[in-house]
Amino acid sequence: MSGGAEMVRAVGVDRLGTAAEIHRLDLPRPRCGPGQVLLRVSAVAVNHVDTFVRSGTYPTALRFPLAVGRDAVGIIEATGDAVDDFVVGQGAWTNSLGFAGRPGATADLVVVDAERAYPLPEGVDPVVAAAALHPCATAALAVDAHGGLGRGETVYIAGGAGNVGSAAIVLAASRGARVLASAAAGDAGYCKDLGAEAVIDYRDEDVAGRLHEAAPEGIDVQIDTSGRNDLETAVGLAAPRGRIVVLSGPASAPVLPVGELYMRDASVRGFAISNATVDELARPAHTVNTMLTERSWEPRHILRRPLADAGWAHEQLEAGAVRGTRIVLLASETPG
Repeated sequence: MSGGAEMVRAVGVDRLGTAAEIHRLDLPRPRCGPGQVLLRVSAVAVNHVDTFVRSGTYPTALRFPLAVGRDAVGIIEATGDAVDDFVVGQGAWTNSLGFAGRPGATADLVVVDAERAYPLPEGVDPVVAAAALHPCATAALAVDAHGGLGRGETVYIAGGAGNVGSAAIVLAASRGARVLASAAAGDAGYCKDLGAEAVIDYRDEDVAGRLHEAAPEGIDVQIDTSGRNDLETAVGLAAPRGRIVVLSGPASAPVLPVGELYMRDASVRGFAISNATVDELARPAHTVNTMLTERSWEPRHILRRPLADAGWAHEQLEAGAVRGTRIVLLASETPG
């Protein structure tokens, strides 16, 4: 590089494409401007949404070469002007990198807008934090911001044993709701331990009938983390003014019984965490930190790999080879 500019290691892509195109990048050392912090990365989570950005499934502004990934935990190395909430040496995290024109997380150093960075609670393992960020923040948006779940209401969480689903069970129970869930029979005990009152085997031929028996007056909030999005069944189970939250399954195109929907005053609300504004992410960030501090929810399985394995991790997610397992890339290059 001319001029002897200092370079830092990153892992990413030069264009939209397949996971096979992910490779090492040597990028100029980033410098934080006003309102920004420089984060020395310790751990980076790999999410399905990262594969959507990399492949172009989720269209967004990108600057190439691009380090992949959005969720990073690390240590503040420098702060820009007008940054009062962070100090050098402080642990911090972010879940807003790698899209909308922002640099990606899979790098040794990355600049983060201070309004999109949050303090890491004392004593929290950075790897566990990185693994928990996306499931907890997504669950918080589904339960609170979009589901509007209230105390005493009934919520049904499909895919209750998955990472987002299990985090949603914990949150819903903490909100004073009555929680129903579906999961594999072997995961029923896990879901109940998290706070589900009843767990239905998703392989049951009459899941809808079991749910109607459990909630004859209807279900106030339905959150399908599995991506199946059976809206015909969901509308039929909805309570008056029930809310159906759609948050996964980018290629699904279900039938929506509109007449029944509006006659119940029910609604279908979709969201992608990538579309959340800074203000909309602030409350989930507080919820994430509370869950990390209290250890009320943590991923059951975390696979630690070196930063260089980002391409492998994307391939595993796209192949469905690591269901239920969170992959975390370590900047130390030391797999655990």
